[in-house]
Amino acid sequence: MNSNEVRQKFLKFFSAKGGPASSGRGHKILPSSSLIPENDPSVLFTTAGMQQFKPYYTAPENAVRDFGGKNVVTVQKCVRTSDIDEVGDDTHHTFLEMLGNFSFGGYGKEEAIKYSHEFITKELGLKISYVTFYQGEGMVPRDEESAKIWKKLGINDTRPDGSDVFWGPTGDSGPCGPTTEIYCRNASGNDVEIWNIVFTEYFCDGSREKLNRGQAKLSKLTTLGIDTGMGFERLVSIIQNKKSNYETDLFNGEQTREERIVIDHTRTALFLISDGVTPSNTGRGYVLRRLIRRAVRFSKDPLNSKIEKIKKIYAGIYKLDDKGEIKKEEKKFRETLEKGMKEFEKGTDPFILFTTYGFPVELTEELAKERGTMIDREDFDKKMAEHQKLSQTSSAGMFKGGLANHEPQTIKLHTAHHLLLAALQNVVDKNIKQRGSNINAERLRMDFLCDHKLTDEEKKKVEEWMNDKIKQNLAVVRKEMPLAEAEKIGAQMEFGAKYPEIVSVYFIGSSPDAEGDAVSIEFCGGPHVANTGELRTFKIQKEEAVAQGIRRIKAILL
Repeated sequence: MNSNEVRQKFLKFFSAKGGPASSGRGHKILPSSSLIPENDPSVLFTTAGMQQFKPYYTAPENAVRDFGGKNVVTVQKCVRTSDIDEVGDDTHHTFLEMLGNFSFGGYGKEEAIKYSHEFITKELGLKISYVTFYQGEGMVPRDEESAKIWKKLGINDTRPDGSDVFWGPTGDSGPCGPTTEIYCRNASGNDVEIWNIVFTEYFCDGSREKLNRGQAKLSKLTTLGIDTGMGFERLVSIIQNKKSNYETDLFNGEQTREERIVIDHTRTALFLISDGVTPSNTGRGYVLRRLIRRAVRFSKDPLNSKIEKIKKIYAGIYKLDDKGEIKKEEKKFRETLEKGMKEFEKGTDPFILFTTYGFPVELTEELAKERGTMIDREDFDKKMAEHQKLSQTSSAGMFKGGLANHEPQTIKLHTAHHLLLAALQNVVDKNIKQRGSNINAERLRMDFLCDHKLTDEEKKKVEEWMNDKIKQNLAVVRKEMPLAEAEKIGAQMEFGAKYPEIVSVYFIGSSPDAEGDAVSIEFCGGPHVANTGELRTFKIQKEEAVAQGIRRIKAILL
C-alpha cells in the first residue's frame, strides 16, 4: 500500500459500522485541526491527535452535541521539536501525522484493544511483537485488565512498564491516563512502537513535568475516555518493509543525516507556514525560523527543489503553500551564515557572533558540539542581560521616549525608524536631524527638524525610498567602537545625549568593516531585526507640525 491508501484504510475501518465489539465502530471522520492549537494556549503547536478534543474528556456530553456521537477518528498533523537532535536517524521527525480513534464514553478498554488488534493483524496483515501495560504507581493501579485482554487475543508477550506508559497531559494541565503500547518489527529487525492506546481516566492539575516531580495532583474523571495515536510515518515504513521512514513514499529516499534533516525541516516549515505561521524572533515564528535556518545550514542547494517535491508528495491530501516565506528566510540566512561561519572558525565570542553578525546562539552551540566542545552559555546569557539593560538607557544611544517594549513588531518598527531618518535626509534635506521618537507595536513616531511641511510628492518619495531598501533585504549589523570613531564616520546621534567612550552603532546595508556602503549609521543599543526584508511595506499615516521648525511623522508597517 502507498501512504495515502494507509490513511484511507484507517479512516474507513473506524468509520464503518460493525466490528468485534458490541458497540460497533461507526466513528465520525473529522478533519485534522490546525498546527496552531485553537483551545490550548499553553502549547505552541498541536503535538497530538487528542489536542483538539481535550475539552470533551471532561465534558463528554458535548461530543454528541458537536459530533453527533461519542466516537471520532482523525489523521492529525503534529509538530514536535523535543527530539530535534534525533532527526536524521531512521524514525524521528519534527512534523508527523497521527492516526487516532477517540471515544468520549462510547466504549472502554476491551473495545479499544480489540479494534487495534483487528486493524493491525487483519486489515494490515502485520504481526504484533509485544505490548506494554502500566505497572502502577501512586493512585494509579497496575493495569492487569489490559494484559488479560491482550492474552485473550493471543498476545502473550505483555510487558509491564512505568512512566513511559502513562500519557499526558499536553500543556499546563489536562486529561491523562495509563496506556498500552503496541510494538511491531521493522525491516531492520527492530521492534518499534507504532500505536499508543491511552485510557483517559484522570485529570492532572499541572504539567507532565510537575506530575513527574510530584508537584501536580491527579483526580479521577467521571467517564473513561479513549485516546489513541499511531505514528503514521513509522507504520508506513513497516507496511512498505523499509528500514527507514525516509525510504517510504512520504520522502525521497534521503540517506545521509544531513539530507534527512533538510527534508524533515523543510517539510515542517512548509506545513507551519501553510497553517499561518511566519518566521519571527519569538514563539512559533522563532521555532519556524530555526527550522528553516537548520535546513539551510545542512543544505548546499536551494531549498526550492525540496519544497516542490514535498508539495507533489502531498498533492490532493493537504493544501501546501509557503507564500515565498522559506525563500526569503533562506536568502537572508545564507548571507548571515557565510559571514558568521568565518567568524565562528576564528573563535569569535558567541555574544559577538549574535549581536554583530546575527548568528543564532543555538547554531553556535550545535557547531561547537559537533566539534566536541561547548560554549559558555552562562557567559553568553550574562552578556545578553547586560546588553538588554544597556539597550534601555539613553547612554547606549536609545532614543528619548524610546521603545514601549521588545515585541517583534516594535523591533521591526525600530529598524524602520532608523531607515526613515536616512530616507528624510536622502529625499527631503540632508540636514534633517531627529528630535524625538516613540515606538510601539502599532506604529512609529518621529519628530525631526525641518523648515517646511512635507509635500505629497516628498512623502511619496520617502515611502518609495523606504520600500526599495526593504526589498533589498539589507543586513542590519551592530558594532561597538570608540565614540570618536563613531563621530568620525558620521553616525547619527540623539540630540543632547551624553555617550560613553565605547558606543554601540547599528549599520543598515553593510558590514561594520565597510561603513561607506551603509544607508544608515546610528548610535543605538538595539534591538533590531537582522534584515530589512523582515519589514514588509512602509506607509506614512500622518505628517504634521509639533513646534516651530519641528515636524512629526507617524508611520506603520503593513
